[in-house]
Amino acid sequence: MTVFIHELADVQTKNIGSGTKIWQFVVILPGARIGKNCNICSHCFIENDVFIGNNVTIKNGVQIWDGIKLEDNVFIGPNVTFTNDLFPRSKQYPDKFLKTTVKNGASIGANATIIAGVTIGEYAIVGAGSVVTKSIGNYELWYGNPAKFVGYVCRCGNKVNEKFICSKCGRNISSYLKEAKK
Repeated sequence: MTVFIHELADVQTKNIGSGTKIWQFVVILPGARIGKNCNICSHCFIENDVFIGNNVTIKNGVQIWDGIKLEDNVFIGPNVTFTNDLFPRSKQYPDKFLKTTVKNGASIGANATIIAGVTIGEYAIVGAGSVVTKSIGNYELWYGNPAKFVGYVCRCGNKVNEKFICSKCGRNISSYLKEAKK
């Protein structure tokens, strides 16, 4: 499998896994690392100190700044905004940008804002339009401004009941939650 790069994209990195598709008007700087089978939609910008795992989808209009790591199977909705500096000023740069990690299988809804320095746990979901100001645990569902914890979700993306059982696929996620607390 080869990498597809649209002729109207500006891709400066050579570190891209097979099967990845990069669409028009995407800019990727030379230090970025991108895994296999990713889909990076139009009008995205990816800086240098960025790691994107395998099977990641980044929808239109997203900027991935220095210090951001997207693990495998992550979904980033359209126009999600990441930050990497809590006190930005024009032409003043921090000694080190804050690190933000979106863990395996997590999804972030359209137009959400992710404040620098947080971790979004495995299979967590951030609702559309939310403003995330603190870290989110595995399988947690958060939404609002500021985003607040509202329940747990299954790997399949469905909200689980009070016994942590998914009505869609029948999975009980309670053992996964106990493992995460260790």
